[in-house]
Amino acid sequence: MIKYCSLIILSLTLYSCSSTTRFTSYRNSENKVRSDTIKKNSLEENDFDLYKDVVPIKTFTGIASFYAIGFNGRKTSSGEIYDMNKMTSAEPDLPFNSIVRVINLENKKSVLVKINDRGPIKKGRIIDISYAAAKKLGIVLRGIIKVRVEVLRLGE
Repeated sequence: MIKYCSLIILSLTLYSCSSTTRFTSYRNSENKVRSDTIKKNSLEENDFDLYKDVVPIKTFTGIASFYAIGFNGRKTSSGEIYDMNKMTSAEPDLPFNSIVRVINLENKKSVLVKINDRGPIKKGRIIDISYAAAKKLGIVLRGIIKVRVEVLRLGE
C-alpha cells in the first residue's frame, strides 16, 4: 500500500512540473506587441509575423558580415552548435537568445536572427550573421553590407 501511495505522489509531483505556456500574446494600447509575450528560445520561419509590430528596444547601424562553412558544426559561445542554415548571429554585447531584426539598408530586405555567439572578430563590424540570413538579405556575393539592427527581445 505504501508503495502505491508513493507512486501516486511521485506521479502527481512530476505531472505538476510539466511545462505550460507562460505567456499569452497581447497588444498594448497602441496595438504594438510586447516582446515578452512571444515564446522564448524559438525563431522559426513563421515567427516573422509575431515580431512585425514589436517596437524595437534599441537600434543601431553599422557593417554586417556573415560566417558560413568554416564555422559550420563548431560550438558557439552560447554552447549551441553553429548551423549555417539557421537564422542565427554573433554580436558582442547582447544576451544570448536575444532576437534582432537585421535590415539591409540598400535593398530594405530584413531577417530575424537569434544571438547565439560572440563576434564579429573584425573591428568596425557590428554583427556577424549566418549564411542563411546573409542569403535572405542578399549579401552573400558582397560579404559585408551596411545594416540597421533592431533589438526586438532581450534573451535571458
